[in-house]
Amino acid sequence: MRTAPSFFTPIPSQWVGPILFKGDVVDGEVSAPLATFETPLWPSTARGALVSRQCGGIQVTMVDERMTRAIAVRAKDGATANAAWRKIEARTIADIIAGTSRFARLVKLNRQIAGNLLFIRIECTTGDASGHNMVTKAAEAVLNWVLSEYPELSYASISGNFCTDKKTSAVNAILGRGKHMIAEIEIPKQILTRVLRTDAQKMMALNLEKNFVGGNLAGSLRTANAHFANMLLGFYLATGQDAANIVEGSQGIVHCEARGEDLYFSCTLPNLIVGSVGAGKGSELVEDNLRQMGCKDDRPDGDNGRRLAGICAGVVLCGELSLLAAQTVPGELVRTHMGLER
Repeated sequence: MRTAPSFFTPIPSQWVGPILFKGDVVDGEVSAPLATFETPLWPSTARGALVSRQCGGIQVTMVDERMTRAIAVRAKDGATANAAWRKIEARTIADIIAGTSRFARLVKLNRQIAGNLLFIRIECTTGDASGHNMVTKAAEAVLNWVLSEYPELSYASISGNFCTDKKTSAVNAILGRGKHMIAEIEIPKQILTRVLRTDAQKMMALNLEKNFVGGNLAGSLRTANAHFANMLLGFYLATGQDAANIVEGSQGIVHCEARGEDLYFSCTLPNLIVGSVGAGKGSELVEDNLRQMGCKDDRPDGDNGRRLAGICAGVVLCGELSLLAAQTVPGELVRTHMGLER
């Protein structure tokens, strides 16, 4: 089969920041690149970055990390599928997975059975890589072992959608896929008023009425945010990520509460899929972007990927905070977009 010639599609890009971080994942000031055709995203996210510098920084916490692939096998009936799972569950397959890569390590197996179909969700850590190919290779090794050890089972799919890759799902939001990150900040009243032109009560009311009630009416699945996908796409394109992973990556929750007249504001992203090495990182521009953010430094395996995820979570918070603040002021959203994009 002939390979079509490749070409490059230029996307306008700017650095935003610096954003001030604090904590173990990321600490200090970091600027971040965003590639986007939605030009208001740059000044809006920059306003959130300004807030971070004036409030002592964004705290980023990594709750969990795992990349997933779910194999699917077929049995004669549900009883056979369940009995096979009980036997598989009792076996040790960590060595099979470790034998496929220097970095892939089993975290856990999860299963679902539907009729005579058995789905096994394989969850692994994958070092600094996002891990799609790594965990698929590990899943194939597990699948081949299952089929050889249990002749009552037959092949259905190497990827049975219980992963779930590039689709909105409850399983990812509950069990996680990628890095589960929390970015949070506490904003004093004077900065809310001077920089964001809002207050804690307005932000709380908007988050409840728009993100939670409006999102619930729309049928949003494990999601309560205004536009996580905007910042994620810009960051993913500028850092060589698989941009389609913003589908599950944008499943996340904004939580805020008034602390007196100050505001606690957080963004939780349970499915943040990024890597500082691997597919998409061959571009010198991308490599330079990663180096400038300190994500190609000499660190223990996995720490550059975690740093990248932490920076990404902070970028999401900056953009989300700024947009929600704008929506508490009647007319501001339309006025700024018309002024910047016309």
